[in-house]
Amino acid sequence: MSDRLRLVYREFTGFEKAFGRQVAAFRETHPGVDVELVPADIPELYRQMVEGPGCESGEWDLFLCNTDWLPTLMERGALRRLDPHLDAAPPRDWPDGWSPALRRVQTAADGTTYGIPYHDGPQMLMYRGDLFDDPAEQKRFEADHGRPLRPPRTWPEFLEVARFFTRPDEDLYGCVLAAMPDGHNSVYDFLIQLWSRGGRVLDGGRAAFAGPEGVQALGFLRDLIRVHRVTQPNPRDYESVRSGDYYASGHGAMMWNWSGFAVVADLPGSRVRGRNRLGLIPRGDAPAGRHVSLSVYWVLTIPAGSRQPDLAWEFARHVASAEMDRVTATEGAVGCRLSTWRDPAIQQEFASYRLIEETYRDVETMPALACYPEINEVLNEEIDMVYTGAKAVEEALNDAARRADDILERS
Repeated sequence: MSDRLRLVYREFTGFEKAFGRQVAAFRETHPGVDVELVPADIPELYRQMVEGPGCESGEWDLFLCNTDWLPTLMERGALRRLDPHLDAAPPRDWPDGWSPALRRVQTAADGTTYGIPYHDGPQMLMYRGDLFDDPAEQKRFEADHGRPLRPPRTWPEFLEVARFFTRPDEDLYGCVLAAMPDGHNSVYDFLIQLWSRGGRVLDGGRAAFAGPEGVQALGFLRDLIRVHRVTQPNPRDYESVRSGDYYASGHGAMMWNWSGFAVVADLPGSRVRGRNRLGLIPRGDAPAGRHVSLSVYWVLTIPAGSRQPDLAWEFARHVASAEMDRVTATEGAVGCRLSTWRDPAIQQEFASYRLIEETYRDVETMPALACYPEINEVLNEEIDMVYTGAKAVEEALNDAARRADDILERS
């Protein structure tokens, strides 16, 4: 009878393809082992593994976990400590073969490690180089705006360029936005807007996102959708994966999103292959404005209820190898090893790897609090109320701050 591992992961073609090849390679050295790959969308994955008892149930041996969820799972003991495995049989080059930024969130205050980086992807600005370089577009933009057409450095410039390229009759839109209320990009987009204007999420144990910077941040996003109408139609129907696919289909001039979708834009079959360019995310135009990115990544973990933790570690160690990390990169996800980031062939094929280390010079992470997923869901709900027009910006943010403070006080 063969051994079997069960791995649950976020539904995404890049993960599916990479894991498929990595499982096939694992079976070559473990011929009696079967690895069952089970995809789930983000809300279902969260309900099952974070809100629910999935990690403790014994149903899963491996869990590809979003770093936003780690503080909750680590605090409740839902994941196995990896230190005994790392001491006995670490992946080659551990830990120095990975950026410190990709080892931070899965490491507890006492130094215990709970996950191995699998998929990275800080957010970046993506834009259509063929449109920006077109002499006719450049001439028209300068005639309209009195300045050269260039990748936007500030949010006012971003809006100006997005309005210029929004041409519904040509099925072209100034920016692609993932506004689905799934607790993922809709919240991340707000926080990037907040940080880039000098705002903060929490301060002194209380919500700080409802101040002037937060009002500007959420108002800007609302107006992209409802006032200026420079996004693709019905952006609330788009989560990050679908928005990345939409950009790769050639219907958007710009998008800020995970760098993994810059990889998607460069894959065979993309209509913008070879035409996508990358830059830093714009900043607020006030003195406190800064170019900032968000570091949320995915780590391979072993749930506390795993029935075969030693075999699960062998698989995790296998996919963390340099060869398998390169597979992750070439199949449409984002590798995590420094060797992959710096590989000339990878950089030549996928432009995002040429910018990834620079992007990490100024990144934010989500608050490392066990109660943060509750606050994230509050933000998700209140942001969507603004997007639908059910609430004004100030009302939604004040309600979100009050609810967040209640959660923080309970915790």
